[in-house]
Amino acid sequence: MATFRSISCLLALLLCLFDSSEALLTPFSAQQNMSRVGNRHHHPYISTRHVTKTTPSNHISRREGKRSHHQSSTSLAAADERKPWELFRFISQSSKFVTLPPLPFAAKNPVTRKVGVGETIWEAGNPNNFFNFAPLDDVVMGGASNSNIDNNTGTWSGKVTDANNGGFVGVRSTPFQGGSLSLDMSQCKGIEIRFRRGNGKRFKFVVRDSTEFNGICWTTSFDAKANGSVRIPFSSQVPTVFAKTVSGASFNVDEVVGLQFAYSKFEYDGKLNNNFDVGDFALQIVELKTY
Repeated sequence: MATFRSISCLLALLLCLFDSSEALLTPFSAQQNMSRVGNRHHHPYISTRHVTKTTPSNHISRREGKRSHHQSSTSLAAADERKPWELFRFISQSSKFVTLPPLPFAAKNPVTRKVGVGETIWEAGNPNNFFNFAPLDDVVMGGASNSNIDNNTGTWSGKVTDANNGGFVGVRSTPFQGGSLSLDMSQCKGIEIRFRRGNGKRFKFVVRDSTEFNGICWTTSFDAKANGSVRIPFSSQVPTVFAKTVSGASFNVDEVVGLQFAYSKFEYDGKLNNNFDVGDFALQIVELKTY
């Protein structure tokens, strides 16, 4: 039985890697060109039957100025750097988010739990959390950045490098109760994040309504001021895949199955994050609750 599950898990990971291969093997310059071609027209973001259809509001400050010459030169130099790909770190990270299909005699009926306004979804160090966060860095795309999170304190830290054309780190929720639970947040307007540190950097918060490894990320950018909080409205989320916006998608607010944070040198569609630096970073995630 253990051998069967090990083989199944390995096959699932190989499928995830194959699904990411186009983004992994395509040079970044070519990805930028494809983004420019594929996003000439603006598409409204479509929400579900539970969320009012809106165009995302500019709820964070946008600095349109270019990076300094020094930052650009440093970034280009690092992007040209090549480091060996860490296959075993890729497997170690990715395996935490792959849910194997249950055996027929051990199948459990999936459960959907209604979430009320003001309910805590996750809190650092809370033994009643029904999921943990685990790192998912650019090693899954061939990069060399590295991060770790302590779920007892909520401290997520590490080092970002854009070697191997990478440049992002992330943490993602493990499957809710082993993949048997989804959340119905139709009574809520969004999620409020309490955090510390962050050093004013721009992070992304992602809500997932699909268990697909590379499914749509319902994304919101926010600037992390020290000891602050930010509200993430469902109505302003941007649907993305590999940091590229997609059109014609609907957010299933009654089927939330995953949450994620990312710190990336890219904003959307090849544009750079002007509030990002390579090197060490830290963000302490204190609490997630609905509003």
